[in-house]
Amino acid sequence: MVLRDPVPFLSPFLFPEMSFASLNLSPAVLRGVEAAGYAEPTPIQLRAIPLVLAGGDLIGSAQTGTGKTAAFALPILTRLGAHLRGGRPRVLVLEPTRELAAQVETAFRDFARFSDLRAVAVFGGVGYGNQRAALREGVDIIVATPGRLMDYLKDGTLTLRDISVLVLDEVDRMLDMGFMPVVKDIIGRCPKNRQTLFFSATVPPEIQAVASFALRNPARLEVGVNRSVNRTITHAIYPVAHDQKFELLLALLAKVDFDSVLVFSRTKHGADKIARRLKAANHQVAVLHANRSQNQRLEALAGFRSGKYEIMVATDIAARGIDVAGVTHVINFDIPANPEDYVHRIGRTGRAQAVGDAFTLVTPENAGDVRAIERFIGQKIPELKLEGFAYRPLVARPATTVPRRAQGSPVGTLRPQRGFRRFGRGR
Repeated sequence: MVLRDPVPFLSPFLFPEMSFASLNLSPAVLRGVEAAGYAEPTPIQLRAIPLVLAGGDLIGSAQTGTGKTAAFALPILTRLGAHLRGGRPRVLVLEPTRELAAQVETAFRDFARFSDLRAVAVFGGVGYGNQRAALREGVDIIVATPGRLMDYLKDGTLTLRDISVLVLDEVDRMLDMGFMPVVKDIIGRCPKNRQTLFFSATVPPEIQAVASFALRNPARLEVGVNRSVNRTITHAIYPVAHDQKFELLLALLAKVDFDSVLVFSRTKHGADKIARRLKAANHQVAVLHANRSQNQRLEALAGFRSGKYEIMVATDIAARGIDVAGVTHVINFDIPANPEDYVHRIGRTGRAQAVGDAFTLVTPENAGDVRAIERFIGQKIPELKLEGFAYRPLVARPATTVPRRAQGSPVGTLRPQRGFRRFGRGR
């Protein structure tokens, strides 16, 4: 069964009578939804919640920022009912990054605030003590990254014998990050008689191989077009000479009226360098990438959410699922290596039907990357110039060979960089 909603942002108006109260959620969960400030369900929630409540397996895909977490958390909490004291965990949610694990666990806690259900986040980068203590006290829901979870499974701290619901969230990202062998091991440790839910922004063919042994006759729910850019986002490319990229970044920041900006770099070193130069230009800047300690990452996210930092410079660790309300602009200082990451990066703005702007700085060497993105999203990306900026000629740097993973090709495939003919020389 495949359920599709081709016009996701019109659906709430097409079905105005639908509300959270009409979805058969428990009274305690409905109170949690109301306290969390949710007014009416999004399209993915309207369609997924009844399917999850019915107990069947599900593959759900939707654009970022459409409410996938609540789509599985609310019905799971309803089905659990009350905390079983002394019992082992009954729900396992796997996430690709520690930020996502912490965020999803917080969502479960918020929605369950009027019940006695217990949730714990299990991820690396922090000590084992508090997590072990919480597991031994008894929890109903574990939200975990694969590596740290395997540590507890191997040392006997944790067993998955009582798992009745298994959720694999952002499955495509786990695939990209190489977690699938560990994920398959974890799935094998769960009871065969369980409900399994896959939720992801995209569902590439490789995921079908995992689904074939992890799910039983799953329903397929697609809300929106998997490869499309959120229609509330205005996005454009800004051609620029390589040695003028940072100048153009500063000029864009000076020109646009922004509240908070996410700037994406391909590399950790590049993110640090951009952040240092932005700080020197008197911007309040946070940095988020894998080399930052867990405390630094938590502080960066908290400061960005609170407005302490107006700009966050990040690698693609922040492109999936990091829910920061009110991001008005995304700027790709470096074009992403993979076309699908373009959609996820710019999806950090324009969330929950808000509007947002996304700019990508492109150099003559990025011609192939832009064409790949346009093929992936099925549309041309508008090309803009910043009025008043003193552009130098667009001359390609000497050809280099860099690693790039094309769709369906092995990681580390090499390809030459080519000049950007589309923009012309000397513009």
